[in-house]
Amino acid sequence: MKLIHQPSGLQDGLDLLIDSRWSPDQAMAVIELLDDLRDRIWAHYEVALQTRFRELRVTHRDVETHHPPF
Repeated sequence: MKLIHQPSGLQDGLDLLIDSRWSPDQAMAVIELLDDLRDRIWAHYEVALQTRFRELRVTHRDVETHHPPF
């Protein structure tokens, strides 16, 4: 079995099987459901998520700045 890297970092658990015979309309319905779910979560946790994203992405370094960068 091929190990797929998950954004969550999870490496074990239950497999999620998707029927390979879905129609394009069924696949689109799932995509729309996921988009709606993301929008609802963002609407509720927007400020907390922005803060957390900033914490994860900003590198904190104490750098002396005697000269401007340009």
